[in-house]
Amino acid sequence: MLLETPLASLHRELGGRMVPFAGYAMPVQYPLGIMGEHLHTRAAAGLFDVSHMGQAELVGEGAAAALEKLTPADVQALKPGRQRYGLLMTEAGGILDDFMVTNLGDRLFLVLNASRKHLDIPAIEAVLPAGVKLNPLPDRALIALQGPAAVAAIATLAPGIAQLSFMGVGRFDIAGVPAIVSRSGYTGEDGVEVSVPAEDAERFARALLALPGVQPAGLGARDSLRLEAGLCLYGNDLDETTSPVEANLVWTIGKRRRMAFDFLGADRVRDELDNGPKRLRVGILPEGRQPARGHTPVHARGGEPVGEITSGGFGPSVNGPVAMGYLARHAAADNAPLDLMVRGKALPGRVAALPFTPHRYAR
Repeated sequence: MLLETPLASLHRELGGRMVPFAGYAMPVQYPLGIMGEHLHTRAAAGLFDVSHMGQAELVGEGAAAALEKLTPADVQALKPGRQRYGLLMTEAGGILDDFMVTNLGDRLFLVLNASRKHLDIPAIEAVLPAGVKLNPLPDRALIALQGPAAVAAIATLAPGIAQLSFMGVGRFDIAGVPAIVSRSGYTGEDGVEVSVPAEDAERFARALLALPGVQPAGLGARDSLRLEAGLCLYGNDLDETTSPVEANLVWTIGKRRRMAFDFLGADRVRDELDNGPKRLRVGILPEGRQPARGHTPVHARGGEPVGEITSGGFGPSVNGPVAMGYLARHAAADNAPLDLMVRGKALPGRVAALPFTPHRYAR
């Protein structure tokens, strides 16, 4: 039996085509279509329901230090009203999940992936000392408004939102709904992610959809947007076998943390920082028009297997196929020629710099 988000009936009313995703019925697209929703988000503002994500709060003296046992992110340096992207680690040095952590002043606010929250919550609880408690927040919805017109639109309802810098967080009253707003998102565009009480979610979403330039967008456009932006999807580009170094996410490891190496799985991370990883996540551009999708084997041009594509598809803003994946380190040089083995046939491609579409965050 699939779970539903608080916006399920609204999605159906808007003509959303519902598909199973991470145990939930979620809209993959609306009548505008994936391509239209993608391009509209890049040009104006797309509204995404991400209420399937896990939300939780970590409360108590020493919460940041406790969380650092599980993540190489510098959580203790996070100032109130600031958010950070981080990785939760396994003992073997793989990635249990990627997540967002916010300092709300009196607590830490976490956003976890839908497909991993059932593993993340016990893993976090296992490292907590007496007096620090993790409270899951299943009664909250999460809505992302993304695109160059997103902040100007929502700021008509709460002007203070326009003052937030990238990864800044604040509490606002929006259309009578108490909201936690972060200036962030997973499309490469400027925008916000807004946590609201579940019972207010539909009223809140309708208020945003009534704003000029805002259109609903589904999982299909969310996937093509994040792929063009070179952003990882857990389960595709990250998993428990992948390390932060291989994933090219070394920037998530705090400087202080890189001196102490006092987080779960640090031995592998230290070894790969010192000696280099065996493989690396890179951008891959197929030459021609045919996309190469996840699990496509990658060979050196005319030669041996060197890796695999983990995410691939058509990039509407790039107007061509885009992909990323893991290649053996010796094969991962910029512009290195590749053969992408699509249904046994070698299609030419090359290693390409990420992102495929420039990030337009509010710096």
